[in-house]
Amino acid sequence: MQTRKAQSQPSPNRTNSQETFSSDKDIVRCPVINPGSLIPLVQERRLRKVLQKIESGSCYLVRDLAREVRLSPAHLQRLFKQETGVNISDLLAENRLRTAAQLLSTTEMEIKEIAYLTGYQHHSSFVRAFQRRFHQPPSAYRQPPEA
Repeated sequence: MQTRKAQSQPSPNRTNSQETFSSDKDIVRCPVINPGSLIPLVQERRLRKVLQKIESGSCYLVRDLAREVRLSPAHLQRLFKQETGVNISDLLAENRLRTAAQLLSTTEMEIKEIAYLTGYQHHSSFVRAFQRRFHQPPSAYRQPPEA
């Protein structure tokens, strides 16, 4: 039995632009997956609807999106990856974390509240995901840079 090694190629659907928010401080700059840039590339009408829902800014779960377009979650994930080259769960996580970063920058809400609002069931899961994405915990992200 032979196994083929997947070639590591950059996905054409990931944007190379750096993300910025309109806040007073600099955000850690990371490559971003933009749902809006994927819409013109997608032929399947159900996937276009999913991308539009994600782009609208609501925090969705794969299960909810699949129900919306009458597919099983597994089939939606397979179809989405096949059509876009991006995992839908990665896109949803990125969307949730960008929303959280914006809330941290623009509101005085508690970190725990932001975690639940952006779809995390556990505060600790949110902190770990945020730190992986932005290379700093939410509390440090919120603090203004020292002069």
